[in-house]
Amino acid sequence: MRVAFLRDYLGDGDSSQVAHVFDALAGSSSRGADREALLSLVMLLAGLADDPVLDRLGHISASRSLTRLSRLLRRAPELERSQSVPPMPDYGAGRELSVGERKAMARRPSRASFDKLLKDPHPLVIGQLLENPRLTEDDLVRVAARRPANVSALRAIARTNWLCQPRVRMSLIHNPGTPSAIAVPLLAVCTRPELDQIRISSECSELVRETAEELIILRSVLPPRAS
Repeated sequence: MRVAFLRDYLGDGDSSQVAHVFDALAGSSSRGADREALLSLVMLLAGLADDPVLDRLGHISASRSLTRLSRLLRRAPELERSQSVPPMPDYGAGRELSVGERKAMARRPSRASFDKLLKDPHPLVIGQLLENPRLTEDDLVRVAARRPANVSALRAIARTNWLCQPRVRMSLIHNPGTPSAIAVPLLAVCTRPELDQIRISSECSELVRETAEELIILRSVLPPRAS
């Protein structure tokens, strides 16, 4: 509900005002009640990773020195364009199934077909599977962690409420194939131990590691919030 509210506000509000409000939310504590507001903003930005609206917010935040929002909007597009499309899984039909057939399978998959569907490169198939109530957190973690990355699947995951789950977020962050426009915002709600893991990870991109280290430093110098 909070994410939907922020999405509507982004769509209807003045871009400059929205940027200032989002910058204030980006400065919220990663603990306590403020965390809910921060998590909602993070989920919105990660879910809109490929939306041009974030480019406009990025330009505004840079020109107005809104450093907290600018940090969440960092990205490395030259790395993201290099991703290859994963191969089609073998569904055992003796031919390549159509997108419609695979979507139909994703609506009511057997447990045995879940593994194959989770490897499907088509975003419509993955999107349909993510709506299936039989999908588990373990399934999502496996998709988010898979190498080489299925970027379409990662973008689809980023548009769901599964980002509320720390294991899903950390799997996305640690996957070198995750677009930085998804991974970087997620850092804002990481705990100090999680940021320490990311900072020294050989799997995370350089931008993600640098941002994690910056957040560690910022949290160590900022005074505690009054209760």
